[in-house]
Amino acid sequence: MRLIERRIGLLFAVFCVLLAAVFARAFWLQAVRGGELQAEASAQQTRSVVVPGHRGRILDRRGKELAVSEDAASVFATPYQVKDPAAAAAQLAPALGVPAAVLRQKLSKRETGFAYLARKVDLAAAERVRRLDIDGIGVLPDSHRVYPQGELAAQVIGAVGIDNQGLSGLESGYESELHATDGQRKVTRDALGQTIEAKTVRGERTGDELTLTLDAAIQDRTEKALAEIGGQYAPAGATAIVMDPRNASILAMANWPPVNPSELTNVSQADLQNRATGFTYEPGSTFKSFTVAAALQDGIVGPDTSFYLPPEIKVADRTIGEAHPRGAESLTVSQILAQSSNVGAVTVGLKLGAERFDPWIRRFGFGRQTGIGFPAEERGIVPSLRDYSGSTMGNLPIGQGLSVTPVQMAAGYAAIANGGTLRAPRLVTELDDDPIEMPRGRRVLSTRTARKVLTMLEGVLAPGGTASEVTVPGYELAGKTGTSEKAINGVYSKTRFVASFVGFAPARKPRLLVAIVVDEPKGDIYGGSVAAPAFGEIAGFALPYLRIPPD
Repeated sequence: MRLIERRIGLLFAVFCVLLAAVFARAFWLQAVRGGELQAEASAQQTRSVVVPGHRGRILDRRGKELAVSEDAASVFATPYQVKDPAAAAAQLAPALGVPAAVLRQKLSKRETGFAYLARKVDLAAAERVRRLDIDGIGVLPDSHRVYPQGELAAQVIGAVGIDNQGLSGLESGYESELHATDGQRKVTRDALGQTIEAKTVRGERTGDELTLTLDAAIQDRTEKALAEIGGQYAPAGATAIVMDPRNASILAMANWPPVNPSELTNVSQADLQNRATGFTYEPGSTFKSFTVAAALQDGIVGPDTSFYLPPEIKVADRTIGEAHPRGAESLTVSQILAQSSNVGAVTVGLKLGAERFDPWIRRFGFGRQTGIGFPAEERGIVPSLRDYSGSTMGNLPIGQGLSVTPVQMAAGYAAIANGGTLRAPRLVTELDDDPIEMPRGRRVLSTRTARKVLTMLEGVLAPGGTASEVTVPGYELAGKTGTSEKAINGVYSKTRFVASFVGFAPARKPRLLVAIVVDEPKGDIYGGSVAAPAFGEIAGFALPYLRIPPD
C-alpha cells in the first residue's frame, strides 16, 4: 500500500513540476517575449504592399491616347538568400528575357542585400517568376509608360526615366502635373496564404491628364512628309509645324529623324530635341515678309511701289547679290517678295532705316520665347541696335545676322495670316478637364497691312514665284520660301544650307499654316524645291480633313 502511495506521490510531484514548467513557459512567452512574438506573427501574416499610382495620360485634341501608364512589375533579388545563383539564373533567364550570365553575376554578389534583376516587366513575366518560387527572388508592383501611337510626336511628348520621371518634352515640362504618387496597403493573410483583410494605409494618386491641340491624323501625315524629305535629301534634321493661325493652336509638330520613346538605350539628348522650339538658324528669305510688313505698316512703301534694282547692292563693306544672277531691272514691292529679291529686300530695309527696323524685329517676337510653354525653348539671337555695324542693314532685311526658331517664324507668320495679332502658340488645351485659357495676343499689324502682305505672298506660289510648282486643287495658296547659308565659326558656308518654307491656305482667309525647316539637305538646297512640296502634301491632306472649304 505504501509503495502505491509513494508512486502516486511521485507522479503527482512530476505532474506539479511539469505544470509549473508549462506555467513558466507560458509566462515567458506571454510576458517576456509576447511583444516580440506578436510582431513576428504579424510580419508573417501582414505585408505592406505598394500600390503604384499611374502617371497622367496625354491625349490629342480628339481624345486619342498618345501616352498612358500601365501596370507592370519589377523583379528583385536578395542575393545572400539565393541558394544556387547559377541554377536560379538559368530558371529566370527565359522568364525575364535577360541573359543568364547577367543574372548570375547579380545573384553571385552575396554581400548585396538588394538587386534589381529586371525593371518594368509585363505582368505575365512577373507571374512566371512567382511560379518558380525561388528563395530570395521577389516581385514588386510597378508601372511603365506606353506610347500607343509609337513614334508619333515623340520629341514633343517626350520620354520618362526608369523611375517614371519626365526626361524631355511635355513629360518633363509638365512633370509636376503628370506625376503620380504611389499608395500603400496592408494585406493580412491566413496560414494558407489566403487574403483575409486588405487595409489602405495611403491611397495612390493618378497624375493629371493633358489634352493637346495636336491632331494625331495631321501629325501622322506631317511626319510622313518629313520622312519623304529625309529619304530624298538626307538632311541633318528637319521639323514642321502645322497651326491654325486664327488662334495659334498647333495641330502638328513633327521632327525627323524620329525616335522611339519606349526604347532609349541608344538615344542621345540631341535625338530627343524638339527642333521646332530648340533649333536656331538664320531664316534667310522667309524673313523678308517681316521687312516688307514693317515698311508697309510705317507707310514707307506700298505693294506697287517700284524700285530700280541693280544686280548687286553695296552696304558698307558688304556686296549683296541675288541667289540667281540677273540684270538691272525695276520691281515692285510685291514682285520683290514673290521673286525673293535680296537686292530689293535690302533696298526696302534701307528705306525703313535701322532705328525703325530694330523695334519691328522685336515686335514680331524675335529674340524672346514665344510663350508656348515647352521646356528648353530657345530665344534665338537678335543683335541690339547699339551693336549694329555698317553692314548690318545689308544682312537683317534678308534674314541674315540673326537667328530664330521655327516656332517663332510660325507665330510671326500667323500674325500676318490672322489679320495682325501675335499670339503665343498653343499646345495644351486642358489639364485634367480644366480648360487652359487661350492667350489674348497683341496687335502688331493693322488688318489692312496684314491683308496686303497676304496678297503679296500669293505671288510666291503663282507663275514666276519661287514656289510656283506647289498646288492644292481648289485652293489658293500663299507662302514664302527661304534658303540660307549656315554660319560656321563666324563664316558663311558654301556647302551647308537651311531650306525652309512657310505657307497658308486658303490664301485670303487662312485657316491652316505650315512651317517647314530642313537643316543641311543634300543634293538640293532651295526652300522652293526641298521644303515647299511638303507644304503641298500636308495642306492637300489637312484642308479636306478639317473640312475647310476652298476659296
